[in-house]
Amino acid sequence: MSVRNTVCIAIDGEAAAGKSTLGKMLAARLGYLYFDTGVMYRAVAWAALQRGVDVHDEAAVTSLAEEIDIQLALPNRESGQHSSVFVDGVDVSAAIREPEVDQVVSIVAAHPGVRHVLRERQRQIGLTHNVVMVGRDIGTEVMPDADLKIYLRAPIEERARRRYLELRARGEEISYEQVLNSMRQRDYLDTHRAVAPLRVADDAIVIDTGDLSIEEMLAHVLEIVHLRVGARL
Repeated sequence: MSVRNTVCIAIDGEAAAGKSTLGKMLAARLGYLYFDTGVMYRAVAWAALQRGVDVHDEAAVTSLAEEIDIQLALPNRESGQHSSVFVDGVDVSAAIREPEVDQVVSIVAAHPGVRHVLRERQRQIGLTHNVVMVGRDIGTEVMPDADLKIYLRAPIEERARRRYLELRARGEEISYEQVLNSMRQRDYLDTHRAVAPLRVADDAIVIDTGDLSIEEMLAHVLEIVHLRVGARL
């Protein structure tokens, strides 16, 4: 396992459990890099849809993942996104959050070849920065040696409500039932894929966010951070 002198805080969990919002706020408070690894899979899924690549064809999607250039940058203030994401120089920050991408990203992320390509890129970032890294397999696969592992969960109805409100705020014409059904499918695919399924790392701290405000969540996690890795902050 690689030796590093940096601090990595891994945040895993279910879709819309609050990972991205918490991760961004925690990174800002600590002065760490914020890295949502899910945007890489979304970027590949978006590119596959744009180029007419069959998302079920592992070889084709893996080749696409190797081919495209994915870059992350600080977001524009007007974007409302957690980060700006570029694929081959094109800003896809909003496009990768569209329902069409939601429907296929778990299929793309289930391909072992795609996960191998992107995991290596993700791990290099984790080894070279003080980072809050967010995803679904950070503590189990990408950074199993993370200094702190947090796992977020919430009832699916609450997670669907959050995602529904997010999509409606962006002007999407979609029903709560559609979002709920999509999330059920996403949960199943995430937890049943053959490679790196979503699961709680043995040494992760599990937090149910269903009844917590983001401020309460952040305060709780900051306490844990200072207890677990305070000497290295």
